[in-house]
Amino acid sequence: MPKTILTVILAVCAAASLNAQDGFVAKWQKRASETQSKQPSWSVPLVSPYPMLIQVFRTDVTRQITPTLTSTWNYGASRGLNLIPGFNSEFDFYYPPYIQHNSTAKDGFGDVGFLYKYRFLSANEKSGNYMLSGQLVATIPTGSYSNGSTDASVSPTLLAGKGFGRFDVISCLGATLVTADTTKLGRTVAWNTTAQYHVGKYFWPEIESNASYFFGGKNDGKSQNFLTPGVTLSKLKFHPNDPHSRPGLALGGGMQFATSKFHTYNHNLVITARLVF
Repeated sequence: MPKTILTVILAVCAAASLNAQDGFVAKWQKRASETQSKQPSWSVPLVSPYPMLIQVFRTDVTRQITPTLTSTWNYGASRGLNLIPGFNSEFDFYYPPYIQHNSTAKDGFGDVGFLYKYRFLSANEKSGNYMLSGQLVATIPTGSYSNGSTDASVSPTLLAGKGFGRFDVISCLGATLVTADTTKLGRTVAWNTTAQYHVGKYFWPEIESNASYFFGGKNDGKSQNFLTPGVTLSKLKFHPNDPHSRPGLALGGGMQFATSKFHTYNHNLVITARLVF
């Protein structure tokens, strides 16, 4: 076969492959936009789970101060890649966070996690401004040097929210259930509630209540609660003049403060960065 003909064939095949890839990405993005158009455009809270379906790559950094004044940094904070394949669903992959203890404990990586979320009901701000979803999180004990759990776990959660103009309330109730003997690790029920208000075009000041109730394990019968004031920003679009462009950056920060007598840490700085696409 002449070299020029082979070159043309290879070029055509490459162009066809690129067109197929572009077509797949364009259809995926269009489907994600259509899915999100049917839900309120509330901001994702700093700490609490949320009923919205989002498509981002998220990384958080936290700094906990324990009752013994030990400072523990968590780079990643069990966040990661969130995808909307359509079908009122979201799939997440949580990469293992890196934990720096600043004590005699060994630093290392935490556990890998996965999430599936299904949105049962939703209406955007023009049609009712509410949402109801359910999700299931699974973790695998991949942590090093006791920086993760000794056993796998699953965490079913029910998530709901209602908006009132620029104000909205999100509340989530779930439990962490280990797959092995619970006498050592126990079970934890988590109840998170977030109130947020949309100020101007970008700002979302919020206050969260993050409560945990322990059943079994070393903290059996105890409970703890934190209040988390903070602020998040709406997506800062990379191409603001294109109404159909999705990519952008969302940021936020806040501080958790222990409000219960028992607490595993005193306060916790939370910083979040989210690449929206």
